[in-house]
Amino acid sequence: DEIPAVVGIFSAFGLVFSISLFAWICCQRKSSKSNKTPPYKFVHVLKGVDIYPENLNSKKKFGADDKNEEKSKSAMPKNSLHLDLEKRDLNGNFPKTTPKIQSSTDLENLSPKHFAERKKDSVSPDSLKSSASLSSDDKQDKLGTLFFFLEYNFEKKAFVVNIKEARGLPAMDEQSMTSDPYIKMTILPEKKHKVKTRVLRKTLDPAFDETFTFYGIPYSQIQDLTLHFMILSFDRFSRDDVIGEVLIPLAGIELSEGRLLMEREIIKRNVRKSSGRGELLVSLCYQSTTNTLTVVVLKARHLPKSDVSGLSDPYVKVNLYHAKKRISKKKTHVKKCSPNAVFNELFVFDIPCENLDDISIEFLVLDSDRGSRNEVIGQLTLGSSAEGTGGEHWKEICEYPRRQIAKWHMLCDG
Repeated sequence: DEIPAVVGIFSAFGLVFSISLFAWICCQRKSSKSNKTPPYKFVHVLKGVDIYPENLNSKKKFGADDKNEEKSKSAMPKNSLHLDLEKRDLNGNFPKTTPKIQSSTDLENLSPKHFAERKKDSVSPDSLKSSASLSSDDKQDKLGTLFFFLEYNFEKKAFVVNIKEARGLPAMDEQSMTSDPYIKMTILPEKKHKVKTRVLRKTLDPAFDETFTFYGIPYSQIQDLTLHFMILSFDRFSRDDVIGEVLIPLAGIELSEGRLLMEREIIKRNVRKSSGRGELLVSLCYQSTTNTLTVVVLKARHLPKSDVSGLSDPYVKVNLYHAKKRISKKKTHVKKCSPNAVFNELFVFDIPCENLDDISIEFLVLDSDRGSRNEVIGQLTLGSSAEGTGGEHWKEICEYPRRQIAKWHMLCDG
């Protein structure tokens, strides 16, 4: 009888000791986490509010130079979100803070000589040529000017870009003679960071005043990077209008002297894209007995780059029209980083009429982009009223029903 009692007492003491040890370990971990500064990889500052957004995986991290940086990266939390809510007033609004950067009125008071001297010391002739080598047509269009700050924080190994404002943008809305501009920025050539500003309504001189901070970029790597700004106008009912772009190679730009104010003329978007849209191979078969149209999207080749940075992620959207009214739509899967994509996907459409006279089919090749609206790379229309190979292909499937006929077609601008 004594042995079971002794065993029970020791078991109770062991259980209490285990629970106490577990609680102590949890408290130590909690206190150590609270003392650490969250090593954010990306910071977006907007009007005095610090936002630490997005789920950043290992693919979106710039490589460090030494092993110590890699070890610190492995210990970083994947997700982090912080809003400075303690500074709100009684109504829940954030108080207006005095920005550290100069206002638009201060920018106007700065003489052109000040800009010229600062640029002359920090910008290489090659980077100036990239934006100054505009054709006569581009100069006549005058798409506006973009103002932004560049800075490098050596203590935190952070690259800071402040999109200040844009002036003299063209009106993209013909009715109101204004625009709803916003800016998308990408760091090239990796395309690992894609950010964008908020949309400012009905203005041709938007003052964004938004700061984007990228951590973990060694200063030695800055010279190999290029900033790509895309200026767009938001359209609620269709695709956003592209106003223009600004491309800034950072080679030769000296950021060790402090914050650098730059201005660049906005130019037309990548003229090289209009030279060719690529080709699409499709196969069609009309079944007159079942009144169905079988469409096979086979391949695409020679697709252009989505932007100046790299390859596109294409997929094909297929729309069926009856008397110019869309009655059905399908789409293929996305093919990552492939200018010569192989789809091999079959779709069957029910035809609401006895023949194909009022039927047409549209192929839209799009570039998949998670950060914004998908961009149309090129389009193709097949039908009785289509011109070129589109009309010839349609005529063949009408003359030879129940036969699968495949053809290559040149894509046109979307």
